[in-house]
Amino acid sequence: MRALQLVSDRNLELVDLPDPEAPGAGEVQIKVKALALNHIDVWGWRGMAFAKRKMPLVVGAEAAGEIVAVGADVRGLKVGQTVSMYGAMTCGHCKRCLQGRDNLCENVGGVLGFHIDGFARDLLNLPERLVIPAPEGVSFEDAACAGITFSTVEHMLFDNAELEKGETVLVHAGGSGIGSAAIRLAKDVGATVITTVGDDEKGAKAAALGADHVINYRKDRFEHEVRKITKKVGVDVVFEHVGADTWNGSLLSMKPGGRLVTCGSTSGVSVQMNLMQLFQRQYHIFGSFGATIKNVADGLEKMGRGILPVIDTVVPLERFNEGLERLESRRVFGKIVVRF
Repeated sequence: MRALQLVSDRNLELVDLPDPEAPGAGEVQIKVKALALNHIDVWGWRGMAFAKRKMPLVVGAEAAGEIVAVGADVRGLKVGQTVSMYGAMTCGHCKRCLQGRDNLCENVGGVLGFHIDGFARDLLNLPERLVIPAPEGVSFEDAACAGITFSTVEHMLFDNAELEKGETVLVHAGGSGIGSAAIRLAKDVGATVITTVGDDEKGAKAAALGADHVINYRKDRFEHEVRKITKKVGVDVVFEHVGADTWNGSLLSMKPGGRLVTCGSTSGVSVQMNLMQLFQRQYHIFGSFGATIKNVADGLEKMGRGILPVIDTVVPLERFNEGLERLESRRVFGKIVVRF
């Protein structure tokens, strides 16, 4: 079978590997049909794995495919289904897993495509519990955006920030994969969305997605614009994934008692902040990493209702490297998907 391996930093090779054996008890075999690219793919490609990993490594952290075989004792899945795959090798039996808090697994074996072999291969076997069926009619390309993109937004906005109808949310980087998804998912629950973008072309696209207010941060200080838009009240929720460049402006954009949820730090990992501002204004700050299996299922359910990811570009497996380079350059609005 084909597999795309990272053999050294920024060096990918398409190789031929043996097919996996028939799925064992409780496992399914999946033919991978589409991958969605994320910054975690870029980090791994650059060599920023933050943990030991064995090379060569099959890449690909977010994917969808079709079940082609099932092992004994598989009850909830069948051959022919379109599925998304959970991207961390969790144990399934620790306290956190049993509570449904999969992203806090006490015995996690690694993130696929980052620490252990990922999804960029024709076939793989996975435990049934890590495979989530897509509603009928959801394409492989869309379903490929459920394992990280939609699930991350679900976990940030609804598990952590508990965004509700009638509230106002500031979504940073509305042209990114998770930013564009956050706009759509926040509008679905009836929130008012303010978003930031880096140019007017992305601004027009964000407005077309449903964003109520769009701020070009290269022209205006976003925190000042947010204060104007909210009549100096501030927003209920900040969806933060940029990091150092936006952190303190995000705090200034919040109303007293507001919630900030963060999952990223692409512009820098260290900040200085005013602790008096934090406690006097009674801010709530949530760190969010990954998502739960339920978040993946909830995202797929919304796709089944027509709330779909924004796909900027679809490339073949042979152009995976080109997709990474484009994502790294930020010349993208939404997701880059790799089709098998």
